[in-house]
Amino acid sequence: MRRIHPAWSVAAVTFVALLGAAGFRATPSVMLQPLHEEFGWSLGTISAAVSVNLLLYGLTAPFAAALMNRFGVRRVAMAALLLVSAGSGLTLWMTQSWQLVLCWGVLVGLGTGSLALGFVATITGRWFVRHRGLVTGVLTAAGATGNLIFLPVLSRIVESDGWRTAAVTVSIAALAVVPLLGWKLRDHPAEVGVPALGATEIETPVKPAGGAAGNALRALRDAARTRAFWLLAGGFAICGATTNGLVGTHFIPAAHDHGMPQTTAATLLAVVGVFDVVGTIASGWLTDRVDSRILLGAYYALRGLSLLVLPSLFAATAHPSMLIFVLFYGLDWVATVPPTVTLCREYFGAAGPIVFGWVFASHQFGAAAAATAAGLARDRFGDYTMAWYVAGGLAILGAVLSLMLYAGKRLPVIEELRVPA
Repeated sequence: MRRIHPAWSVAAVTFVALLGAAGFRATPSVMLQPLHEEFGWSLGTISAAVSVNLLLYGLTAPFAAALMNRFGVRRVAMAALLLVSAGSGLTLWMTQSWQLVLCWGVLVGLGTGSLALGFVATITGRWFVRHRGLVTGVLTAAGATGNLIFLPVLSRIVESDGWRTAAVTVSIAALAVVPLLGWKLRDHPAEVGVPALGATEIETPVKPAGGAAGNALRALRDAARTRAFWLLAGGFAICGATTNGLVGTHFIPAAHDHGMPQTTAATLLAVVGVFDVVGTIASGWLTDRVDSRILLGAYYALRGLSLLVLPSLFAATAHPSMLIFVLFYGLDWVATVPPTVTLCREYFGAAGPIVFGWVFASHQFGAAAAATAAGLARDRFGDYTMAWYVAGGLAILGAVLSLMLYAGKRLPVIEELRVPA
């Protein structure tokens, strides 16, 4: 009987960890209104805590990738889940907004940031040569699947039992994944005596010289000297602003403004996750076959058009036009990830996962800025209309940046940075 390559079991347990991390990050979107009603904090104040979470989620990624090189993927991932569990559980005792920032912003942000897309790039870069794009798409889709599972469940828990029960649920779920990672996750194919899937030789991992922080910063310094890095980072910042920052954080309260029940809006956002799974896996498959620069240009342009239409679709019920938006937008939600990961490896060689961590950090800067700006816009103007229009324009700009990469794809790029893989 043909033996199943251990890369698939590593990918499976990675999927579970990523699925959980996505669900944990989704919780603030169903807690905005309950926290506002109980504590009287403005949506701008609560959104600021979400912004800290998004910023740290991004900033942690390159350092987590470097830490995984130095101390091992398994140790870093297990520590990350313990941070998430602690951050969620401690919210039970908060009474002031700065404590929300500390728990959901700092602790959960650091934990989920260590299980972000830099984690995906590290796993696929080490364990897969064949099917790398497809597996990247599947693992990225774990985020959408996490939203699909957690959002409706947490929304119902919040409505029936209160936000504290939802926080406890997240804390216990994060803790439950830790033993699974300790059992099945392995740092490198050589650890189990096999080559990466699709490779012919076993590569002996070399622990990088110097500290993890120094290696991460060195990768940023070298990558920042290239035009490709800034185009990728700029496009991904727009990606974050138009997904996690705006839609992921504010779609539910925006729909509620138009009379839609919170559970209905949460279900719609979860359905976005259903189509996101399909779109992201399909994007991974396409990334193995089509120039990634063209894919990014198409994805951003289509997203921009959909966001420009969205303000006219909100109503008290989920009518067919809104369902069409959910389908269309969901297919495009994180379809940008597989081609972006591929381009980081193409331009920056073995340092690609760490460089992608920095590109992903720009994604979260964009998300954090959009989360806060949209909350302030809602406080100032009474609705989110301006936020949707600005986001649509930014997404079209992202398409332009991606096509600029295509126009300059034959220019010299860094083949190998000085950061060991």
